[in-house]
Amino acid sequence: MRRQVVDTIREYGLFAEGGRVVVAVSGGADSVALLDLLADLPEFHLSLVVAHLNHLLRGEESDGDEAFVVRLAGVYGIPVVTRRVDVHELAHRKRLSLEEAGRVARYAFFDEVAASHGAHSVALAHHADDQAETVLLRLLRGAAGSGLSAMLPRSADGRYVRPLLRVIRREIEAYLAARELSFRTDSSNTDTGFLRNRVRHELLPHLAGYNANIASRLTATAEILANDEELLEQIVVAAFARHGSFDRAEARLCITALTTESRGLRLRLYRHALRLVRGDLARIGFTHLQSIDRLVRDAASGASLNLPGGSRVTKSYEHLVFTVGAGETVPAEWEVKVEGPGSYPLPGGSVLVVEPAALHAALQAASPAMTFLDGEQAPFPWLVRNFRPGDRFVPLGMTGRKKVKELFIDDKIPRDRRWRIPLIFSPTDLVWVAGVRACAEARLTPGTVDVLKVEILGLMP
Repeated sequence: MRRQVVDTIREYGLFAEGGRVVVAVSGGADSVALLDLLADLPEFHLSLVVAHLNHLLRGEESDGDEAFVVRLAGVYGIPVVTRRVDVHELAHRKRLSLEEAGRVARYAFFDEVAASHGAHSVALAHHADDQAETVLLRLLRGAAGSGLSAMLPRSADGRYVRPLLRVIRREIEAYLAARELSFRTDSSNTDTGFLRNRVRHELLPHLAGYNANIASRLTATAEILANDEELLEQIVVAAFARHGSFDRAEARLCITALTTESRGLRLRLYRHALRLVRGDLARIGFTHLQSIDRLVRDAASGASLNLPGGSRVTKSYEHLVFTVGAGETVPAEWEVKVEGPGSYPLPGGSVLVVEPAALHAALQAASPAMTFLDGEQAPFPWLVRNFRPGDRFVPLGMTGRKKVKELFIDDKIPRDRRWRIPLIFSPTDLVWVAGVRACAEARLTPGTVDVLKVEILGLMP
């Protein structure tokens, strides 16, 4: 078993030589075996720190586990950090299951211990039987390839490592017996009220009747799927770079480009975009991805879809937009008075900059975010405000008036972004739809003497 663990460490690069490692020790058989193995790896020269979280779920039994781990760390001469967390209260407060609340508390604790001790990795005692249980649980819940790849020997960020992942429970028990190591038994592991325990004590033994090596086979399957997922993820990242963007907690995908891709890649791109804005894919299932795909294919621009975790997907002209959270508070109306040249912060995060300029500079410059006005035809003070129904302007180069609303529609500016766009009035004539269209009012002429350069910064329509 030791050779198998060393092979896994080397194959996946779980530890750097001489690295500091936090070892998660519950006191159970698996974590005791893990600690004993890692404490006797002279070829890696590891510096270990034991971490134990008391979940306060089993009264004196939980306290006994904590005391056992403290004594065990002392036997090895390894520093130990313990903490007590009322997981039952945490589950109630966060509206989580006890299992999920315990997981959240443990990983937060391990991260903190690693940070405080300068450790680059946290070693967990998950083994092949745990992996088999996880695969079966996810299969029962309808997971796809990414879910069925289950746990990895090394997490994507390299923080969490599982040296025992290819070792079956019988091998661990034999190792403990040969080394004459004692351990604690968690009485809750026999409670078949938990689905995982039913899989462990009922389903896996039943499947072993068909294949005695079922745990190893499922672990191998998960590893193969994980390798496939690594390759597929590279394809998805490259496709997102071609078809999408991510900025300011908002991900966008080009709808035209999406429709040229296979359905399998489209669904993976949706997952990728959701992960970018959410940080995870909790409670996002295949039916949600199907709904997003229907939004792309069949819905009109402006249609949206609310997903678990506060996610929102909106079809906005050429783009599919992924956001999370309540979003911005959109002011119904806003206005800012501009008394003269200077810099003026505006609602929505943009800044209007007004400054004198030379006529020759105006003739050379061209940018949607910049315009030049005849100061005599656009006297101060100006009123800068957002769009109101009925607003009209005369586009540069035309004589007839046009509705600003029609301009927004023609330029395919999403409804939820239109409130950001400043309209500049002097005093009642609309002289610029900032960042969108120049107006005929106050345009420069060969006789213009007073030239004003007007620029909008930070506008994201």
